[in-house]
Amino acid sequence: MLHIRVAFMSPKITTASALEMEKGALTRNYNPLPVVAAKAKGAWITDVEGKKYLDCLAAYSAVNFGHGNKTLIKAAKRQLDRVTLTSRAFHHDALGPFAKELADLLGMDMVLPMNSGAEAVESAIKVARAWGYRVKGVPAGKAKIIVAENNFHGRTISIVSFSSDESSRKDFGPFTPGFVKVPYGDAEALEKAMDDSVVAVLLEPIQGEAGIVTPPKGYLKAVRTITKAHNVLFIADEIQSGLGRTGATVQCQNEKVTPDMYILGKALGGGIVPVSAVVGTADVMGVLKPGQHGSTFGGNPLAAAVGLAVVRMLAKGDIQKRSQRLGKHLLKRLQSLVGKGVLEVRGAGLWAGIDIDPSLATGREVCEALMARGVLAKDTHGSTIRLAPPLVVSKKDLDWGIDQLEAVLAQMRAQ
Repeated sequence: MLHIRVAFMSPKITTASALEMEKGALTRNYNPLPVVAAKAKGAWITDVEGKKYLDCLAAYSAVNFGHGNKTLIKAAKRQLDRVTLTSRAFHHDALGPFAKELADLLGMDMVLPMNSGAEAVESAIKVARAWGYRVKGVPAGKAKIIVAENNFHGRTISIVSFSSDESSRKDFGPFTPGFVKVPYGDAEALEKAMDDSVVAVLLEPIQGEAGIVTPPKGYLKAVRTITKAHNVLFIADEIQSGLGRTGATVQCQNEKVTPDMYILGKALGGGIVPVSAVVGTADVMGVLKPGQHGSTFGGNPLAAAVGLAVVRMLAKGDIQKRSQRLGKHLLKRLQSLVGKGVLEVRGAGLWAGIDIDPSLATGREVCEALMARGVLAKDTHGSTIRLAPPLVVSKKDLDWGIDQLEAVLAQMRAQ
């Protein structure tokens, strides 16, 4: 019998064909730059036509350790051959080491593993409310959590309930009660908002989506002092700022502040799988009892194996030092662009927010011009662009990327 092997080849994907398929089938909840990634390595992304781009977003800090990090890929592949999912109905051998070493890394006691950052924020809110009722003694249904204006903690209903971004809120009500907004960076306003029903203060140590907004010096210490004085929990959302991005394991360490709970996500999954966690003290995290909160995939074997590899990488401290060193160089070079199309630069470590002169261009227009020159960045709030390259980026490549921004601004000024 004659056997004929027929190879069925998918038609070659081009940028145009990929965008056309997305246009017909994909919900339009994003407006991405027209780049179609096919592969990536380190700090570089290659599109379907073979053009290379310097990644200066790192998936909003989810790819802190670079695309295709060999250590993390090895950990994932090893776990794929063993067991990937059991649910939390059973134990597995990666979960204990992951939880223990992550807690130790942050000087905390207990870990609540979840999947996405928004899930971890929701989990922290639930823990804080339970603590408020069961430990602090707040009357049932009266717990309040203070948040900052212009925050970004995710897009679930509870989270957008306290968002300042109208596009995140419009047509999504009714909203979850129990949240009070105060100006970011204003310790006096925070103090005035305190009363006996407040159970927690939820803040980003640096506001990412708002444009890498850094608070005044001493603000986080003031928040810690105020929360302790009023028997209120301090929850630090380090989903974007944490895990090496700002030159420390978490930004709170740069400010010499220890909250009651950290919220982690993004880079905890190494750019391979979604992994998030709430990490806190035993007297706070211990309020949860079996059956009161959970997740089918939270803390799954594959996630725990990758997360453990991330924790062990961070425990060495090298990536944080690199971020700190290159970050100083990045900010120094960006500061030289102030007055040349740039109004202000903010940042910490390898994370920068750049306010473009709105009379020159929008943030989107600058990002599109950068894309044409082989650099991928993201705009926010009209005229601000964000730079957050993988922490493995070389100094040479980083300089090249800044050169492209300088060239784009010069070209726009000349027009």
